[in-house]
Amino acid sequence: MVWNCACYPVYVNKVDEYNRVYWYDSFTMMLGIKARVVALVCLSALSWGQGSANTIRVGAFPNITHAQAMVGKANGWFDKAMGPQVKVQWTSFNAGPSAIEALFAGAVDMTYVGPNPAINGYVRSNGDALRVVAGAASGGASLVVRNDAGINRAEDFHGKHVGSPQFGNTQDVALRNWLKAHGMKSTDKGGDVQIVPIPNPDQLTLFLKKDLDAAWAPEPWATRLIHEGNGRLFVDERTLWPNGQFVIGLLVVNTKFLKAHPDLVKNWIRANVELTDWINAHPADAKKLLNEQIQRETGKALAPAILDEAFSRLQVTYDPLHAALNTAAQQAFDDGFLGRQMPDLSQLYDLALLNQVLTEKGKKVIQ
Repeated sequence: MVWNCACYPVYVNKVDEYNRVYWYDSFTMMLGIKARVVALVCLSALSWGQGSANTIRVGAFPNITHAQAMVGKANGWFDKAMGPQVKVQWTSFNAGPSAIEALFAGAVDMTYVGPNPAINGYVRSNGDALRVVAGAASGGASLVVRNDAGINRAEDFHGKHVGSPQFGNTQDVALRNWLKAHGMKSTDKGGDVQIVPIPNPDQLTLFLKKDLDAAWAPEPWATRLIHEGNGRLFVDERTLWPNGQFVIGLLVVNTKFLKAHPDLVKNWIRANVELTDWINAHPADAKKLLNEQIQRETGKALAPAILDEAFSRLQVTYDPLHAALNTAAQQAFDDGFLGRQMPDLSQLYDLALLNQVLTEKGKKVIQ
């Protein structure tokens, strides 16, 4: 096991040919997934979390649930917003726990991430490591089953192998909560449903090999499993939430960086808000740019039909949906991810800068 100087375990499994960085944390290792350590990011205690006034290091996933990041990369929106004196340095991740480990290690200053890794990172650091400063997306995740897996009702999941992007990530928690609601448990909890934490691209490969029966996946991977992996939609997660809204994407910032460089964070939040409005007002152009960036990072563009269908299942928003995140936190606690007592999350959100931006733009502030 390799530890960084802040006493958090950090694993870097590989940097692939598309510059996607796969980080594996101690939770993944405890499940028996072997990670080959090829790099360790370890910065000095003075520089950790504080970053530089000349560089801002940002994490994101090559998914449409991180539309602002993908579009902003593609058209240079963030580079323009931050100005010529600030370099934007991107790192691509597969799932949320990996991104949070990188935030702990000082490898990124902020990251787009799902709610459960954000909550878990906050709790693991006793509320010190990060703050949620804006939203990114609502919706955009589904449970997909392989057509020939013999799954026609919830009870048919007994004895099946079901994928999630990473142990403890947002879809992993959603899957466990859904199984429990239907009287089932994963094998690590004494049940008979084998949850397989595996990167989204590999889920598709295992669908085609018939080695995976189902998967809870974010977009566009859920739609790709349907169209390319002989799958079908079993649960659109929106149907499980009030008004069909649940958090799938947030913008979180290292707390020390937020305190040291509030001007940089505010400029980023402003760009995030502007990108949100532009994407919603220009969906065709936005999807084109989004697809171009996904192709750069994964090596394959999405077919237009897949992109349209995937995009239809989510809402791009800068609202972090506080109430929905509290529900997600309760689900994570119920699944055993947040300790023996429900943690106090009252300081997880810091929306001061977001509300400053919204006030400047004449928009309604977010409580």
